[in-house]
Amino acid sequence: MGDGMNTVYKESCQVVVVGAGHAGCEAALACARMGMETILFTVSVDSIALMPCNPNIGGSSKGHLVREVDALGGEMGKNIDKTFIQSKMLNVSKGPAVHSLRAQADKAEYSRRMRMVLENTERLSIVQAEVAEILAEGTEDHYVVKGVKTVSGAVYEAQAVVLCTGTYLRARCIYGEVSSYTGPNGLQAANHLTDSLKKLGIEMYRFKTGTPARIDKRSIDFTKMEEQVGDERVVPFSFTTDPDSVQIPQVSCWLTYTNEKTHEIIRNNLDRSPLYSGMIEGTGPRYCPSIEDKVVRFADKNRHQVFIEPEGLYTNEMYVGGMSSSLPEDVQHAMYSSVAGLEHVRIVRNAYAIEYDCIDARQLYPSLEFKKIHGLFSGGQFNGSSGYEEAAAQGLIAGINAARSIQKKEPLVLDRSQAYIGVLIDDLVTKENREPYRMMTSRAEYRLLLRQDNADLRLTKIGHEIGLISEERYQNLLEKERQIAQEIRRVEKVYVGTSEEVQKLLESCGSTPLHSGISLAELIRRPELNYEMLAELDPQRPELLRGVGEQVNIQIKYDGYIRRQQKQVEQFQKLENKRLPEKLDYDEIPSLRTEARQKLKLVKPLSVGQASRISGVSPADISVLLVWLEQKRGR
Repeated sequence: MGDGMNTVYKESCQVVVVGAGHAGCEAALACARMGMETILFTVSVDSIALMPCNPNIGGSSKGHLVREVDALGGEMGKNIDKTFIQSKMLNVSKGPAVHSLRAQADKAEYSRRMRMVLENTERLSIVQAEVAEILAEGTEDHYVVKGVKTVSGAVYEAQAVVLCTGTYLRARCIYGEVSSYTGPNGLQAANHLTDSLKKLGIEMYRFKTGTPARIDKRSIDFTKMEEQVGDERVVPFSFTTDPDSVQIPQVSCWLTYTNEKTHEIIRNNLDRSPLYSGMIEGTGPRYCPSIEDKVVRFADKNRHQVFIEPEGLYTNEMYVGGMSSSLPEDVQHAMYSSVAGLEHVRIVRNAYAIEYDCIDARQLYPSLEFKKIHGLFSGGQFNGSSGYEEAAAQGLIAGINAARSIQKKEPLVLDRSQAYIGVLIDDLVTKENREPYRMMTSRAEYRLLLRQDNADLRLTKIGHEIGLISEERYQNLLEKERQIAQEIRRVEKVYVGTSEEVQKLLESCGSTPLHSGISLAELIRRPELNYEMLAELDPQRPELLRGVGEQVNIQIKYDGYIRRQQKQVEQFQKLENKRLPEKLDYDEIPSLRTEARQKLKLVKPLSVGQASRISGVSPADISVLLVWLEQKRGR
């Protein structure tokens, strides 16, 4: 009989994923589906894929990320298609580059279904435990990951570890003078891992985010609000979801506004806000400010939008979108009840701010592996980003690359011309982010090419190559590509005349009548017409796969713009393809400015293209770098 005092539980696997939020779920699923024995750690099995803030998936630019995750073989799009309660395509009055899908989720159902998917995935185990330490060997310049240790002392050996800790590391929830060391929704914080990461030389930051109150539906007067209904015809997120399966009865959201009284209550109590009293030390997200921030920063505005959104079908809790706060409880009651329709509001959960530890993502390669710690990857809010969709995208890439490092394969790195995911990760690992990073369409230089409607055409081949897309789905994609090309060629050659039927249709669509024959393609190029509208003038139109008509329409209508952007991408690729030696000594380059030298040494860019996007590195510095590289090659 052994000495029980020194016995520790030991287990080994190939990949450990720490955290089961939106990043951790995608990372764990990717690893397991790529053949890796994977263990997913969570502080609470009941909080898998929890939505601690807004009850929706998608939205402007975020909808693009969800589509891209789906096109690569991730789960988020499928999960929201099964659990949404309202769906809306945003920005439809604008061009297709900024169309973005957004769906209200049933929070509890979203979490329950994602947990079910994880629990039924081969080679994937879920363990409820807090990871306290990263086990690694090596020196401060270069470590190799060996596994993790939990708070109980149990050791899990692994060849790769993916950190997806979200907002749980040394988390602190604050409103007014109340401060509790818990994670979101009162869940246990993870208080031990930060010290272990610091010992490995990882530089930590302190960020903050916030969430509004949840209120009782029965205490709301909806007659004073504007009803917001879903789309008549719902478009699914996943390219694999049958559109007919998502045509369900939808639940309404509601729009109301703050007013001068609301703003006065907030201004009179700013000294009691932890944001302004110095109690909160973390940096908050500029693009998702608290209501007290909005009132201070936009002092000229006499009202702000407030969206009242249901949290699910089986709860009366409603989310007060646009009014996140960390003001004291009594001020919250006064502030919320000053809003039209909320005069008798009952608060179920107070609004709060949450502070947490995260990293400066410039410590990562674009593969999301730590530069100094081989086998350690990270994704999600731990990397200094915000949002469920940004987290899922990073988790997927971190998981894919953890698996590929074990398979001894080159990492998957998407560039800025391939995907919003590429823009997101490049921004995180290249630029200095002093606040939680949020994806926006304006961040993508090539957004006309990176539309949400063509995410499958851009990325599904890659998903198939890495082993996350089935052969059947891949063959469907190839057939879709073939049909698009064939149909574009066909409509360029189909001519319509000036018959009465043609003129009537054009008139009904507000389009100029014809004086001579014209091709269908030329008609599609007219702003007021599209491919679908002209169906009755085209009796020879073949049966096409879903999505083909939309691509034919966009590619014909925006042909000139698309070509121009493709030329820009070719120029961009030239700098991206100019690789920089990994062990390049920037002190050797005499004419570089000191700031540029410091930033280049810190980020260690992989290409001249990446170097050009580092804040503090000027176009003149890039010219110096290019000249020096040419001279070095010539020697």
